[in-house]
Amino acid sequence: MSVRVLVAGASIAGPAAAHWLSRRGAEVTVVERAPALRPGGQAVDARGVTREVIRRMGLDEAVRAARTETAGAHTVDADGTVLETFRADDHEGDGYIAEIEILRGDLAQVLVDDTRDGVEYVFGDRITELTQDADGVDVTFAGGGRRRFDLVIGADGLHSGLRGLVFGPHDRFVRHLGLVLAFYSVPNEFGLDRWVLEYQDQGSGRCAMLRPIQDATRAMAMFSFPAADFDVDHRDVPAQQRLLRERTADLGWWSPRLLAHLDDTPDFYLDQVAQVVMDRWSSGRVGLLGDAACSASPMSGQGTGVALVGAYLLAGELAAAGWDPEVGFAAYEERMRPFVEANQEIGRMHVASLGVPGPDGGPGTGADAGGEPAPEPDVEALTALVDRAINGVELPDYPGVPDSRAPARSPG
Repeated sequence: MSVRVLVAGASIAGPAAAHWLSRRGAEVTVVERAPALRPGGQAVDARGVTREVIRRMGLDEAVRAARTETAGAHTVDADGTVLETFRADDHEGDGYIAEIEILRGDLAQVLVDDTRDGVEYVFGDRITELTQDADGVDVTFAGGGRRRFDLVIGADGLHSGLRGLVFGPHDRFVRHLGLVLAFYSVPNEFGLDRWVLEYQDQGSGRCAMLRPIQDATRAMAMFSFPAADFDVDHRDVPAQQRLLRERTADLGWWSPRLLAHLDDTPDFYLDQVAQVVMDRWSSGRVGLLGDAACSASPMSGQGTGVALVGAYLLAGELAAAGWDPEVGFAAYEERMRPFVEANQEIGRMHVASLGVPGPDGGPGTGADAGGEPAPEPDVEALTALVDRAINGVELPDYPGVPDSRAPARSPG
């Protein structure tokens, strides 16, 4: 009898975990509280070792077909004058604009489509209670169902409900970085082609951005602004839109035109920029993955990488351990932590580079005790850190571990 695994969350980390767990021989169920996949969303990147994970998944062609095909980015001033240019082929495709850039919703769709035939997906439901014993986990769902699994994986994001049930309150683990991020699609009335346009208001730490998507008739607007605290319900969209208008009403460039589409956009999203810091990512037969375990924040540019790499290692280490949760979860965490910590440091440094105050209103990460900007980082040390954040994790081949999609060996 195969091991039964429940995965909470069907964004990126959850379906990626389902892919690898099912390949390793598990019977996988994914539960998602939303009634369907959320379309659109932020553009996410695949850099370095993440591209190798996608290749091993057999999804390189599908992911590339769904790319935004962004050529690069221009930073501009309030009048639209180009100040600096970054190209997608900079740093061999691992630069500011990655060679593989895809909307979060489009990547989730690729992953779900890939696993739908071999994985059970349950939308519009969530875990409300679970009880562990030596042999399994009894799970109660909001819809009234009760089922038993051998393992439960939380891949339900920054605001993970499963993490709250098993590990404790949200504020025990979530570290607000003093910044808020919003994005939503708008009609492409700006003549935007394949280039991202980014405007930064240096005096206030606020930013407005417009980026292309595959549908050339639309574009993705993004805003970020400092906020010492964040107490808006992450599901209260009208309150979030009011907050965005209040904080960006006087922002220059094309901001008023972008804000004019707030009331008719179908895919508005706003949330705090935050990291999740935990001493352990597992408890008994329950483990965490992706943002639920170790969010590096969108400012790291590596949330997708952490999710995809983590899914590969989590499934591989559990299978290699004979599905012993204590051994498998510990090995997964040991391999992942240095990679996660490098990406979290990158995220904090990016926020600090914007001149954003710390969450307490004082100097942010990267500022000294007197509130003055920190000295410029050592270039050699920064280069090494970036390399660890992009490539600094080993992907074992897991010889001897089942793989239902492994190519057949030639006879003889």
